[in-house]
Amino acid sequence: SPFHHAKNHSSVQMVLTSLCFGSIYVNNPHLESMKEDILYHFNLGTSSHDLAAQFGDVKFVCVGGSPWRMKSFIKYIAGELGLAGPDAEYPNICEGTDRYAMYKVGPVLSVSHGMGIPSISIMLHELIKLLYHARCTDVTVVRIGTSGGIGLQPGTVVVTKQSVDATFLPRFEQVVLGKPVVRSTDLDGDLAEELLQCGKELAEFETVIGNTMCTLDFYEGQARLDGAFCSYTEEDKQNYLAEAYAAGVRNIEMESSVFAAMCKLSNLRAAVVCVTLLDRQKGDQLTSSHDVLHSYQQRPQILVGHYIKKKLSFYTRYSCQ
Repeated sequence: SPFHHAKNHSSVQMVLTSLCFGSIYVNNPHLESMKEDILYHFNLGTSSHDLAAQFGDVKFVCVGGSPWRMKSFIKYIAGELGLAGPDAEYPNICEGTDRYAMYKVGPVLSVSHGMGIPSISIMLHELIKLLYHARCTDVTVVRIGTSGGIGLQPGTVVVTKQSVDATFLPRFEQVVLGKPVVRSTDLDGDLAEELLQCGKELAEFETVIGNTMCTLDFYEGQARLDGAFCSYTEEDKQNYLAEAYAAGVRNIEMESSVFAAMCKLSNLRAAVVCVTLLDRQKGDQLTSSHDVLHSYQQRPQILVGHYIKKKLSFYTRYSCQ
């Protein structure tokens, strides 16, 4: 691992001992009676892998939809933290499956989650169990991704205050055993403010805090006019988006509600950081060039990378006092 070749390896190790405060909750009494826990979609397991040795030092987990984007992030953060050796390679830890991709460098884990609530939910169940079995403590999890903005310039980075559903309520509803279960989608307010401050320090792009609407699909659920089906007018769409804006919604995506709910249940400090690729009040389709969109997609990585670097630097100074 490039981590073991880093010049500041001892400094990072000191940091890891200083960040041990909160344990991971799994809220499942059945796990203790299982002889083996197979994390099927990761191609990992408690019998086949020494999860504590492999992942026990993880303090920051960044998740995003695209496997390519998450590999790009791990390369970026390795460089930012000085953990990239001269011949650094970043193998996919989940290479035995094509469902998700996972990369690690030092105390940072980078995992893809696919698109939509079902896909990220499956990943989070296994990620939370992975962190639990590895006996990780004081873990911060950040979803980095893309979104459609409301009333914002394309390229603006939104740090989520609350994830709301399509009726603008801060809740995630799931049917369990045939009955609806409603869970809170509150995120860590202090973490959101810290990330906003990082944006101000970088001063490279606009960063705001706002509510994020999490929908069940990309087209009708987000009031688009360009899907295969559409039963509403342009005026209907604009009225709905105006209502969303009035409710504090500044961007729309498809994963934040279950992400917030599951992290809260698991005692994980969590945040959602998404860049807006367009203003949905001005259109539905992406018309910016590939290069422009690529530069936008790097912004959440830059912001979260700055946060992680700042946090590790702070705890290194704290440990040395």
